[in-house]
Amino acid sequence: MSDVRHVLVLPDRDAAEEVTEELGDRFEVDEEPRLVRDALAGEDDAEDAQWLVVVEDPSGRLDASALDALAAEHEGWLETP
Repeated sequence: MSDVRHVLVLPDRDAAEEVTEELGDRFEVDEEPRLVRDALAGEDDAEDAQWLVVVEDPSGRLDASALDALAAEHEGWLETP
């Protein structure tokens, strides 16, 4: 087993919540994805925050390019290590 974590970066909470729902529909995820607010440097306003969807993939079976495509549909991207 490889302990893999995928981080999808989305422009706002609504997009992150939509991606979280779609992850369950499109992929078999072992654990519920986590939403994390990522405030941009120097920004205090919640509207100026990016949102991260963190997907644990202990079996390493999720396709990174498919995850990136899903994020791109919502104006986001898959963070690469």
